[in-house]
Amino acid sequence: MTDYPQKAEQGTFSEVPGKYCVKDINLADEGRLLIDWAESRMPVLMYLKEKYSKAKPFAGYKIAGCLHVTKETAVLIRSLKAAGAEVSWSGCNPLSTNDAVAAALAEEGIDIYAWYGNHNDFYWCIERSIDVPPHLTLDDGCDLINTVHENYIDLAKNFVVGGTEETTTGIQRLRSREKDNKLYYPVFAVNDTETKWDFDNVYGTGQSTIDGIIRATSVLIAGKNFVVVGHGHCGSGVAKRAKGLGANTICTEVKASAALKATLEGHEVMTMDEAAKTGDIFVTATGVKDVIRKWHFENMRDGAIVCNTGHYDAEINIPELEEIAVSKRTIRPNCEEYTLSNGNHIFLLAQGRLINLSAAEGHPSEVMDMSFANQFMAHLKLAENHSSGGKFPVEVIDIPQEQDEFVAKTKLEMMNMQIDELTPEQIEYISDYNAGT
Repeated sequence: MTDYPQKAEQGTFSEVPGKYCVKDINLADEGRLLIDWAESRMPVLMYLKEKYSKAKPFAGYKIAGCLHVTKETAVLIRSLKAAGAEVSWSGCNPLSTNDAVAAALAEEGIDIYAWYGNHNDFYWCIERSIDVPPHLTLDDGCDLINTVHENYIDLAKNFVVGGTEETTTGIQRLRSREKDNKLYYPVFAVNDTETKWDFDNVYGTGQSTIDGIIRATSVLIAGKNFVVVGHGHCGSGVAKRAKGLGANTICTEVKASAALKATLEGHEVMTMDEAAKTGDIFVTATGVKDVIRKWHFENMRDGAIVCNTGHYDAEINIPELEEIAVSKRTIRPNCEEYTLSNGNHIFLLAQGRLINLSAAEGHPSEVMDMSFANQFMAHLKLAENHSSGGKFPVEVIDIPQEQDEFVAKTKLEMMNMQIDELTPEQIEYISDYNAGT
């Protein structure tokens, strides 16, 4: 058992070797209440849980997951377990684990290795989740899949049936791995479903990022020059929410079409060098490293707030900020003040980690309902295909549109909403290339 460096700072851990390692098992009751609340807001996933709890299609399958340990993730884990899976878990970010939820899952028999602040033991936790080899992997950011592919090649090539990936960053890395012929089992691109990126990424990231900033700072958003670095699905959601709260929104981009979209949505577009001089609050959402660097910090206004809502903390070059700072202190939880030699103060939130999970609770349960329904169904496809003797091609696989539509339709039904259907004549009309004007 590793000697955890965090123990000196955070107290003792609750652990059962080979079963779990969490911060404090006594937090389980608190965690169960959080999970119960999330279940009340995730009707699609609860429908799938009930539907497959009798047939147990995952019986005989072990699923290893590496995903933020939140109350919503716990609903997914409970659903997989109810459908027959043996589940093990680790967090996909050092500052995104809810310790009460982790304790509740451990007490419910989930092999879980996760706690808030596990920086030095992050990969140790991932490796413990695959001590018993998994048939299926469920990932957020590709750290689990990468660990299996790099350190357990025989497992990746000869045992794992397939996996899923939740994020844009993870999908990019998987496609690079596939291009280099270094992908050894099929992975469904859950992130690329419409019911994931247009809701989880846009509305989930938008709301939860603002939530994290306010919890960490309590600042007024209205009237601030609010800079969003990157106008993809996540960045556009953040910009919309900030604009709705009265901020003067500024977007920076490297992609011309994304910059045009930002302009037409009412945001000012400029380079990062220009934005650094005028911004009050900066949020990175690119998936690329070093988008805020030394010269940006040096040109920022006194009191500028900087944070990240991309998967990794590399978007903000924190070592360069540390290099130019003459002093540093913690002002409040998840808010560190850096004083520069020119006397200006830069406030870095959540150590540059995901602001919405490190300083808040992550995405609302309602949007994670659709993302995690897609996760459940993708794993169901992998298990059922394997059980029937089939094999998916070893590549990054798009989720079928039929699944996307099923999730969206089921969500609407659970919200007591109905939509129209095309008539046979309308279907014939739109497919008739001879139909004139």
